[in-house]
Amino acid sequence: MIKRSRGKARKKVQEIDKGQEFMEAFEALGRERGITPEILFEAIEAALTSAYHRNFGSAQNVRVEMDRETFAYHVYALKTVVEEPTNEVTEISLAEARKINPKYEVDDILEQEVTPANFGRIAAQTAKQVVVQRIREAERGNIYDEFSNRASDIVTGVVQRVENRNVYIDLGKTEALLPAAEQIEGDEYYHGDRIKAYVLEVRKTSKGPQITVSRTHPGLLKRLFELEVPEIQDGIVEIKSVAREPGMRSKIAVFSREEDVDPVGACVGHKGLRVQAIVNELRNEKIDIVKWNSDPARYIANALSPAKVVSVAVKEDEKVSRVVVPDYQLSLAIGKEGQNARLAAKLTGWKIDIKSETQAMDEELEEGMDVVEVTAEESFSAEGEA
Repeated sequence: MIKRSRGKARKKVQEIDKGQEFMEAFEALGRERGITPEILFEAIEAALTSAYHRNFGSAQNVRVEMDRETFAYHVYALKTVVEEPTNEVTEISLAEARKINPKYEVDDILEQEVTPANFGRIAAQTAKQVVVQRIREAERGNIYDEFSNRASDIVTGVVQRVENRNVYIDLGKTEALLPAAEQIEGDEYYHGDRIKAYVLEVRKTSKGPQITVSRTHPGLLKRLFELEVPEIQDGIVEIKSVAREPGMRSKIAVFSREEDVDPVGACVGHKGLRVQAIVNELRNEKIDIVKWNSDPARYIANALSPAKVVSVAVKEDEKVSRVVVPDYQLSLAIGKEGQNARLAAKLTGWKIDIKSETQAMDEELEEGMDVVEVTAEESFSAEGEA
């Protein structure tokens, strides 16, 4: 008797030691993955209930309980107390119930332990699967939370593979998708290429968070300037507007809150280093940096850089303007296939009608338009090497 008693005591100590070990592991998971031990316990109990049904009969209504200290598990069959049972698996007579405990009444739930002798292996496998699954879910949740907060921001990653023109980018903890529609036309991507992209959308899916990124969004250009120019980070220089035709040409309008800080010069950087880094990242996309002005006429003149503007007539209520340029500057103002004029209109939000001096002499202004002679303020055009 004494020997047996010591054996039971030793087994109990071993169970407690094992339980403490598991609890420490659960608490570590909680700290690292954001999962509380109780959530894991409840998940394991639910999974063990399902495992019991699969392996030992699904007809019984059972409850699995796991000891929070020793990690010992017990399976209890739940039976409803009735006067006359019609289903012996789920019901027990009041007379039989009162043999167990005289206090039972009709509609009470009686629990009887039915833990199978060979349930240990199944329980261990199930617990492991649940823990692994919960860790995976927690990791996916953490990744989703991290990247959902980075929507409209830039991420840097390494090209992992290209499938059906879609580019998959390794971000370290997860993968981002760069769809064909969000790629700059003519760009090619190779395994190992390091690129920056703009986070368009972060969605939850059954396989984890799906992060969609873009290389064509105007926000990419804006964020690149914010990263490269300390004056923008400090709030001294402000980006007022961005217009972009990806891979070809962009215009960005900037404004300085301090008179002694030149916003264009700040964005260009010493010897053009700041803007050149952005041009290189966008694979030689041409970038015009212009000064924003609260006066629409001056702003429109600046936006048409590098063309020189003689005068601008505006109709503010309709946001319509007529711009006059020297005859020899007409093609430059309009740009190749109308690109310069189109980007200036996007940048300012105004409709811009460009005329040469000769054409303007033969045309009358629309009623309500006022002509303003302007001189464009400083601007800068950066272009990569061909």
